[in-house]
Amino acid sequence: MTAVPTVRRVFGDGPFAEIGRPRAAVADDRSDLVAVGGHVGRLQWNGRGSGDRRWIEHRIGVYERDGLRCRHLVPSREEVNCLAFHPVLPLLAVGTGGYDGGYSFTGELLLVRLDTGEAVSVLPYPREVVRVEWQSPTALRLTLAPCDDWQDPGAHRQAHTAVIERPDWARVGHQGVAAAELNAPAAEFDRADPGPDARRILRGLAARAGREWTPRTRVGAVEALPDGRVLAALDGVLAEAWLPSGERQWAVPDAEGGRGLLLVPDRAPDAVPGAASVRASVWANAERLRPPHRAEHPAPRVARLSADDGSVLETVPVDHPVTLVAGGDRTFLRPVEQYRGVPWTLLSPGPDGPVDGPSGTGFLHDFQVRHATRPYLLVGFDPRRPYHDKWVTTVGPDGTLRRLFPHAPEPGGPHASGPAAETGQSLVYAGTGGRSDESYVVRRSLTDGSVLWRYRADSPATALDTDGELVHVARNDATLVTLDAADGSVRRRTELRVHGLPTVALSLVVAPAPAPGGGLYAGTADGRILHLVPTPPAPRP
Repeated sequence: MTAVPTVRRVFGDGPFAEIGRPRAAVADDRSDLVAVGGHVGRLQWNGRGSGDRRWIEHRIGVYERDGLRCRHLVPSREEVNCLAFHPVLPLLAVGTGGYDGGYSFTGELLLVRLDTGEAVSVLPYPREVVRVEWQSPTALRLTLAPCDDWQDPGAHRQAHTAVIERPDWARVGHQGVAAAELNAPAAEFDRADPGPDARRILRGLAARAGREWTPRTRVGAVEALPDGRVLAALDGVLAEAWLPSGERQWAVPDAEGGRGLLLVPDRAPDAVPGAASVRASVWANAERLRPPHRAEHPAPRVARLSADDGSVLETVPVDHPVTLVAGGDRTFLRPVEQYRGVPWTLLSPGPDGPVDGPSGTGFLHDFQVRHATRPYLLVGFDPRRPYHDKWVTTVGPDGTLRRLFPHAPEPGGPHASGPAAETGQSLVYAGTGGRSDESYVVRRSLTDGSVLWRYRADSPATALDTDGELVHVARNDATLVTLDAADGSVRRRTELRVHGLPTVALSLVVAPAPAPGGGLYAGTADGRILHLVPTPPAPRP
C-alpha cells in the first residue's frame, strides 16, 4: 500500500460548512450548542448522474457555540423543517419531511443524542413534521402535515397538532410512538419558511466569533495550474481561482453555478498571427434549470475566462443545456440529452465561433473524459432501450461518429456512466449497473475494446483522475481509492475528512508536476477544495 494522502490545505472553508445551505437553526443557552439542518444538494445535474445512488443530501449539524466546531454531523433522508433541544436531557428533536410531488407528505421525527450523535426515527410511519416544541421534560408537541392531499387541496394549508408524553425521552426507540398518539384534528397552519431565520442566526453566530459565513455547495469541477493556483466551479459561482496562500484571487458569480471547467493551455505568440501573446484561459459552463410548469429551458451560460483575473474573453450563445467535452486541442459543446429519435449536433467553439459538428440520432449520456485526445461521446443507439445499448464513441477528423466498444463491461441491464480518463491508449471509466450495489471502475483498450482490468465497488464513483501510474477514484461514501493503473489493484484506501468529519469529493484533479506541493485537489459536495498530499513515511528508528 502506498502512502495515505492527508489534507494539507482547505480552500473555501468556513463556519457551518458541513451542512451546506441552512434550512433551520436553533441555539440552546443551557448546553451552549447550536443545531443546524441543511442540505448540500444532489450529486446529479444536467450532464452528470451516476453518483446519486444512495446519496443523502440533507444533514443535521450540532455545533459548539464557542468556536463553532462541529461536534456531530447526522444524515437526514428528508429536508429538515424544525429543531428543538430537550430542556434537561442531552437530546435534540428534529422534524423533517416535505411534499413528494405526487400526493403524500412524508418525513420523520428524529431524536438525536447529543453525547454520541446517534439518531433514532420514532414515528410509526412516514409523516412530515413541520414543528416540534418541548412543553416540558416529558411532553413533546408535534405539528404534522396531513398524510396526503388526495381529493383535499386544502391539505397544503393545514396541519395536525398532538402532544406526546414519555417519562424518559432518551429511552424512546425506533418507531417508539404509536399511530394512535398522532390522531388530532386538522387546523389551518401557516407554513413559514424557516430558512431566513436560520441564515440570520448563522450570520450572527459567525460574526460574534469574528468570522464570515457564506454557504458554499457542490464543487462540480476543479482544475490545477502549474503555478500552484487552483480553479473551481460550484453552486453560485461560474468559476473561481485560489492562490497557494489560501486567498481567493477572483470569482465570477452565477445565479445557479458552474458545472464544468476545461483548461485552454498557453499558446506561443507565433501560434496566433498578429498577437503578442495569448493568456491561459478556461472554458466554463453553467446549467439553467427549467422553471416549474414550463417546457423550455432558459439559455445556459458558456464563457471562456482569463485564468489571470476571471475576465470574460468570449462567450458562446447556446439555446439548450450543454456540457463541455474535451477533444484534443479543441473544446466541444454537446447537448446534455436528446430523447428518442431527436437529432443532436456537436458544436466546437473556435476563432470563428461555433461550427457544426457531426450529427446523428440517439440518446446522449454523460461521459466526461479527462486528458482526452479526441472527443468521446456515450450514445444510446437503441431507441427502445437507450439505457441498455450504450456505446462509447469518438468523432473522427472528418466528422463521422465511430463506435469503440459497449459501455457496459459485460452484457446486462441498464448501466449508468461515471467519470472517465484517457491514459496510455486506453480509457479508465466508472459506472454503475442495474442493482443499487453494483458499481465498478474498468480499464479498456482503445485499440480493440478489450477489458484490461475491472475493479468492483459497493459505492458509485463521483470523480476520477490518473497520472498514468495511479488511478484516483472518489466515491460518494466519502472514500478515496487509489488503484494501480497497470492491473487495477488497490494501492490505498482512505476516508476523506475535514476537521475530523467525513466529506465527499465531487471533482478530482492530479496537480501538474511543476505545481508547488503536487498531490491531488478535490472539490467537495460541501463547497470546499482540498489539497491532498501523500503522508511522508515515518523515519526509521
